[in-house]
Amino acid sequence: MGTLQLNSYGLSSFSLTQNFTSKTHKTLKPFNPPSSSRPKIKAIGTIPESQSQATPADEPPSVNFAFVNSVLLPDGTPDVHFRSACGGQKLRDIMLDSNIDLYGPYARPLLNCGGGGTCGTCIVEVIEGKELLSPRTDKEKEKLKRNPKNWRLACQTTVGKADSRGLVVIQQLPEWKAHEWTYEKELPSET
Repeated sequence: MGTLQLNSYGLSSFSLTQNFTSKTHKTLKPFNPPSSSRPKIKAIGTIPESQSQATPADEPPSVNFAFVNSVLLPDGTPDVHFRSACGGQKLRDIMLDSNIDLYGPYARPLLNCGGGGTCGTCIVEVIEGKELLSPRTDKEKEKLKRNPKNWRLACQTTVGKADSRGLVVIQQLPEWKAHEWTYEKELPSET
């Protein structure tokens, strides 16, 4: 049997502490392979956490996304994809760069306008985070005048500024949605 130890930095060490015996009661020692040409690493000191270089505030600003698919998984739960992107980009570009289904049956060439705002096939429903999105454009107002106020054209929607942070929850293909679900914020548990 051996012992595996992990330190606070995720580094592990393995030590073999048991001797093996045979039927003739001779003690067999564990096999130690010859040392390799790699040098050993020795720790010469540690930096206290209070002086650590990496802090969460040093992370670059980004907007987190939760994309909910219009079709349920086989177990009946919504198919949710989590992504993160910098602000200041069009929602269409973020979705396409992240391999998120945006057009559904209109994904083939010549069935959508490629981001011009004229076809209305990139409709998404904003569940949360509308304060991070740009106001509706005139093209959106024209194409979506008979739809709910939280529906947007992904090609006309800019997500925040370059320094924006937050969460945006998007329902993909709301006109093809085959189920109803509710969004509930889960507060982190205090443990």
